Amino acid sequence: MNRQPVERALFDDVMVPNYAPGAVIPVRGEGSRVWDQQGREFVDLAGGIAVTSLGHAHPGLVSALTEQAGKLWHLSNVLTNEPALRLARTLCELTFAERVFFANSGAEANEAAFKLARRYAWEHYGPEKNEIIAFRNSFHGRTLFTVSVGGQPKYLEGFEPAPGGIHHADFNDLASVEALVSDKTCAIVVEPIQGEGGIMPGDPEFLKGLRALCSKHNALLVFDEVQSGVGRTGHLYAYQMYGVTPDVLSTAKSLGGGFPVGAMLTTAKIAASLGVGTHGSTYGGNPLACAVAQKVIDTVSQPDILKGVKARAERLREGMMAIGKRYGVFSEVRGHGLLLGCVLTEAWAGRAKDFLAAGIDEGVMVLVAGANVVRLAPSLIIPEHDIDEALLRFERAVAKVCS
Repeated sequence: MNRQPVERALFDDVMVPNYAPGAVIPVRGEGSRVWDQQGREFVDLAGGIAVTSLGHAHPGLVSALTEQAGKLWHLSNVLTNEPALRLARTLCELTFAERVFFANSGAEANEAAFKLARRYAWEHYGPEKNEIIAFRNSFHGRTLFTVSVGGQPKYLEGFEPAPGGIHHADFNDLASVEALVSDKTCAIVVEPIQGEGGIMPGDPEFLKGLRALCSKHNALLVFDEVQSGVGRTGHLYAYQMYGVTPDVLSTAKSLGGGFPVGAMLTTAKIAASLGVGTHGSTYGGNPLACAVAQKVIDTVSQPDILKGVKARAERLREGMMAIGKRYGVFSEVRGHGLLLGCVLTEAWAGRAKDFLAAGIDEGVMVLVAGANVVRLAPSLIIPEHDIDEALLRFERAVAKVCS
């Protein structure tokens, strides 16, 4: 076994340089606290980018994983397995869905959703009905198809030619969608809360308008709930908060609580278009992933947990707004539940990463959502005293940046 020291410099020697990780290397986590190689403690408001929905090393998730690890790790989809079937049944019981496809990530769940939308239209209306409408500043993953549907050209640069038939409208602007939609439209794809685009909530009437346009033009409404789903807003899925039911929904991130898993949810009629052999995933529906996700869903779907998300969110929102007011750094704190975006004032525009870096120095982990938004996506069960401690540390970080 190689016992040589593992330091940040090793990344530059052995890893593809598509990431630029910070100097800290965490080695242990418990709840909403993380410790690095030197034993320094951090309060985690980042949640692994909205992933560690029940914090680090949650006893229930550890138990579910180790119990399944002693039974069965992998089969492929030549055979099914009990954890996958149980999880699919649970997701159908708790949502609009009647059928589930499992994958390993949000990008894969979205890839399946977009392929399904085109295949469904091809089967029912013919090959001319293949156009997808998505939104500027959206994010749907890093595969060539999903990055093309995503509305941020910087992620597509150098990877063209992109798949065709994809158009982009302005988020929360129904008129811009009406100008693009036609009987050639097979799907409208939207994040109910734009994540990477700056934690921008969809207006209720806008999302209802998308539902009406899809129904009028026989197009599928696809909700990308990779970031907003699994309790993040205080509802199991954000569509339930908005009262707008999609035809297809993608979910990942918080679904596995840190274990890689994704899923596409839809109705039986629509799912029928993905017949045997039309799509697949070697690891999709992996027993380990599904056993962990089952425990996550069973826990997060409890009414007291969802109610607790809203209370914690209000505490965190109020704390960040107070810091923003004292130092003049935030114009607003937007979002729903524990998916919050602290929008920088004009005086601090473009400096979100400075606050992230200063936070690390002061022992608190946050995220950014673009250059102008500090993003918060902590554990859904983060203790109140951890929220308070994180706010104290982040205020020190803000003071440091502002000094």
